[in-house]
Amino acid sequence: MSKKDKAKKDETIDVKDTATATAEAEQQEEVKSPEEQLQDELAAEKDKFMRLFAEFENYKKRTSKERIDLFKTASQDVMVAMLPVLDDFERALMHIEEDKEAEELRKGVLLIYNKLITTLEQKGLSKIEVNKGDAFNADDHEAVTQIPAPSEDLKGKIIDVVERGYKLGEKVIRFPKVVIGQ
Repeated sequence: MSKKDKAKKDETIDVKDTATATAEAEQQEEVKSPEEQLQDELAAEKDKFMRLFAEFENYKKRTSKERIDLFKTASQDVMVAMLPVLDDFERALMHIEEDKEAEELRKGVLLIYNKLITTLEQKGLSKIEVNKGDAFNADDHEAVTQIPAPSEDLKGKIIDVVERGYKLGEKVIRFPKVVIGQ
């Protein structure tokens, strides 16, 4: 036999030995003791339990947040319905203040108005403060009309507030209606 033939024979034996060793290792892995099988099943069940527990915790957090948001805005329909009443009270107060003879009537209406405002504020309603001369922002204001600005510095600014805006918590339920100068 030549040296080349002998090297090929040795190489073939090495490949066979490696294949045999790999097969034996796979058989040892396949044949696990009952303890090892139970350990694997226990690990799989623990993983399944932890995933289910994490999913349930996320569900609880999500539903809790949704419930809190619902309670915050549950009274939104009532608040929106009460806004025209607030507007009427403000108009009545402005009209009564012009009449100097109705001092007692003004005090009574003002008392009822303050009680209504206090009650609504306790429930989360707040006014959006808008003043004449503030810069107009389409994201924060609703423009009812544009009129020629009385002065150059009022162009693009709020000239008059037609209706006040209100928030319920952090949510705007009515944007302030304003007149802007052009």
